[in-house]
Amino acid sequence: MMSLEHAKIRVLNENGEEAGEASIPGFILQTEVEEHLVRRAFLAAQSRRLQPQGRDPMAGKRTTAESWGVGYGIARVPRTERGVARFAPMTVKGRVTHPPRVEKKIRKEINRKEYRKAFVSALAAVFKKEAVEKRGHRPGSASIPIVFAKEFENISRTREIVTLFEKIGLEQELERIYSRPRVRCGKSKWRGRRLRRRVGPLIVVSNHKASVVKAASGIPGVEVKTPEKLSIMDLAPGGVPGRLTIWTLPALEAVVERVRKYVSE
Repeated sequence: MMSLEHAKIRVLNENGEEAGEASIPGFILQTEVEEHLVRRAFLAAQSRRLQPQGRDPMAGKRTTAESWGVGYGIARVPRTERGVARFAPMTVKGRVTHPPRVEKKIRKEINRKEYRKAFVSALAAVFKKEAVEKRGHRPGSASIPIVFAKEFENISRTREIVTLFEKIGLEQELERIYSRPRVRCGKSKWRGRRLRRRVGPLIVVSNHKASVVKAASGIPGVEVKTPEKLSIMDLAPGGVPGRLTIWTLPALEAVVERVRKYVSE
């Protein structure tokens, strides 16, 4: 049985100085991080972005080609009157052997309670410094979790956010996300996916119209979400839990109220 006692966390102001304390339910910190369940829930959520695709059933078949039969010393594939092979899958302009079909099930299903359990598990991972470091982030001397007061949402300049992150001890994380992006190998370089950028911190604010939303967009890899839009794809990109998350106090309280009913089920 999980404890209902609350744990104390420190709250920072817009200058990076300690401005007080807040409490979060103990069940968040005590929840076990189940990576296999988080991965499954991530794949289920990601599959909902896929669009069914198919092919024209008559593609490659609109031809008068017919097989000439035997006795000509050539393959018995369908040919036009000029002897050009058509229709067969191995011919030029022929049909596809196994074309994709729109009726194929491309969505991966997951039970509602399983998804909610995975969400709480991914949420618990962002409050554990060892899980954040295991994922590849470099929180350095910053204490996890990082919670700011509501005034943080009024920051309107990217430079102010960078300076604030440096002040609370995220210099190594900034170096990581600002470092040179890796160039992908293979054909993906030709298809709009040439560079692979690092996933940076996630900022959760209470209002999507806050000034910090636009200001944080200038930092590579950083995303800004609101509590109602927060999903497991934000907390665990790639299905790996432990993303470095920066909260504002109202947003954290809203997320806690959201997951409280998940635990009571």
